[in-house]
Amino acid sequence: MDMETISTFAKKLWCVKKQLIIFLTPLIFLPLLFGLPEKEGKCLYVVLLMAVFWCTEALPLAVTAMLPVCLFPTMGILQSKIVCPQYFLDTNFLFLSGLVMASAIEEWGLHRRIALKVLKIVGVKPAWLILGMMITSAFLSMWLSNTATTAMMLPIANAILESLFGDLATLKENCKLKDETEGLPQIKLHALSSEKQMLSIDGPDGMEWSNRRTTEEIRTESEYQMKVWKGFMICIPYAASIGGTATLTGTAPNLILIGQLKSYFPECDLINFGSWFAFSFPLMVLFLILSWLWISFLYGGLNTRLCVRKQDERAQAERKAQAVIEDDYRKLGPINFAEGAIGFFFILFAVLLFTRDPKFVTGWSKFFNKGYVSDATTGVIIVSILFIFPSQKPSLSWWFDSRASNTSYVPLLSWRKAQECVPWNIILLLGGGFAMAKGCEESGLAAWLGSYLQPIAQVPPAVAVMFITAFVACFTEFASNTATIIIFLPVIAELAMFVNVNPLYFMIPATIGCSFAFMLPVSTPPNSIAFASGHLLVKDMVKTGFVMNILGILSVSLAINTWGRAMFSLETYPDWAHDNVTL
Repeated sequence: MDMETISTFAKKLWCVKKQLIIFLTPLIFLPLLFGLPEKEGKCLYVVLLMAVFWCTEALPLAVTAMLPVCLFPTMGILQSKIVCPQYFLDTNFLFLSGLVMASAIEEWGLHRRIALKVLKIVGVKPAWLILGMMITSAFLSMWLSNTATTAMMLPIANAILESLFGDLATLKENCKLKDETEGLPQIKLHALSSEKQMLSIDGPDGMEWSNRRTTEEIRTESEYQMKVWKGFMICIPYAASIGGTATLTGTAPNLILIGQLKSYFPECDLINFGSWFAFSFPLMVLFLILSWLWISFLYGGLNTRLCVRKQDERAQAERKAQAVIEDDYRKLGPINFAEGAIGFFFILFAVLLFTRDPKFVTGWSKFFNKGYVSDATTGVIIVSILFIFPSQKPSLSWWFDSRASNTSYVPLLSWRKAQECVPWNIILLLGGGFAMAKGCEESGLAAWLGSYLQPIAQVPPAVAVMFITAFVACFTEFASNTATIIIFLPVIAELAMFVNVNPLYFMIPATIGCSFAFMLPVSTPPNSIAFASGHLLVKDMVKTGFVMNILGILSVSLAINTWGRAMFSLETYPDWAHDNVTL
């Protein structure tokens, strides 16, 4: 065959790659059913099959997540009546209540008000503005999904950047200017197509300054501005991924940890919304500060102008960008009744979850039968009120005024809106993870795999934590964080028991580490959204994300070996883990 025929055939194979994966993967793994212990081999077959489908997305993620419902019972791994309830544990209800609360916040635009208010406070100097973007993205991502946070913040960032630097296309052209063009009259940094694009050079002074500059100065300034632009675009998805680790409802892997702990270690009650927040929020703040310093240093925002005000052309642009932010905030108008109500229930939602049983003090759950009230109960109570509470201020005079017009009753949230905003596929994905973990436990697969991890026993636990976190962070660059933690958490739990280490000491860093997907556009949806804006290159994300991963691994190791060790008594092997040793 000639090269053209081979090329054509390869293209055809690429067109049907997903179908080939679906049909060939079960055949490739078939020897596992005959070469391993019966039940462990069957479970490993299903786990690897799902892992390949998740990593390649040959099937939709939610469809792959439902495979245990048909494969576990038919292969004799787990009864259907045990598999199916795993798809809607109380952990799923907690996640669902967080998603519904997020949809109400988006419905009334409270998230946009929060974002603009933070940006007004921090100012528009590049380093401070990057910090403001990161703080806002991280905070919103604690409650909204990482994807929704990124999608909301990027347009705000673009508007501010255009105010600071003008038209992006012209900026890119100026970055390519050559020395031989020097001396051409009136080379301008920005296009003059609109008032918004003239913000940093308008007026006689700006024109005069443009005429005085050489081509080299224009190119250098444009390159600096492009670097800052990239810094803005890249900091938002990164901060969203970091912020999601701070709360149990912030990202799916955190909830998978809870679900698998309840499955493997029913007596372990150390992790709930309050205790997780107390541990991971300081870690999130630490990592966010380190990330800000790195991104600001790399993309030109961190320099002497961080703290020193200079009256130059940049200061003029910054003043006008500040005006744009203030104008957008002013257009929102005063806080209306619906926004105030959502804000109140949002705060109540967080406070009740945090204080239910925070471990370091007695929580309000003591007023109920022990073990009856969970975080899911709290979440569902609050979000249920959203479907009842009015979005308009009630008026008693309306009842007594016969001339008052009749208006329809509109609650803060409708079920139609909740249905549109809640990603139900993620609920199924969580359920698939819990079902897989249950199968690994009941079949003995996790214990069997753990027996082959003897070399890890020779490594100091602190080093093992760094190794596990690094491995998970690397793997999640190529697979979804939810699929990653579903696949590895059962094995990590067995590894901890095998080396006689508190399981939380390995499981918590692995869970947080799987959210550290910074290096590739395909690693996580927020990265993809930022990359799709067209301002970033793959090498920008790799260069920035590599150091981000290192900073994240070091931050997690510090946290788990300091306040994490004290909070969860990680220096001792707990009784609730002794009861589950299967080796």
